Amino acid sequence: MEGDRIRVNGPWSSATGDDFGMFMKLLPTGVTLVIIATAGDPETEGTGDWEHVSCHARQPKIDGTVAQRTPTWEEMCQLKELFWEDHEMVVQYHPAKSDYVNQHDHVLHLWRPKKAEIPKPPTLCV
Repeated sequence: MEGDRIRVNGPWSSATGDDFGMFMKLLPTGVTLVIIATAGDPETEGTGDWEHVSCHARQPKIDGTVAQRTPTWEEMCQLKELFWEDHEMVVQYHPAKSDYVNQHDHVLHLWRPKKAEIPKPPTLCV
């Protein structure tokens, strides 16, 4: 992922090895995932205990333009594999509408608490 890291000045720029930043990951399908990753900020209330990755997809069109869209299930699985180990469980929450903070129509999020285990349903239900 280091080769996909955005290092220019700006709010999401980061240095090699940082546990946060913005990334542009080109997939073999030609789709680019625009990713923001955070490992929790102890200075920001409530975020220090969470790892978080968000992304949207950019897909080239025949006319040479690029369409922004919501990532597919398969793309979200690839995203999970980029930032977490196979044995680690992450979640995608569907919060109450009153808690929505929608800054981009096509962004999906993955979360993992750092200090707790995510309860999981019976394997038969997954």
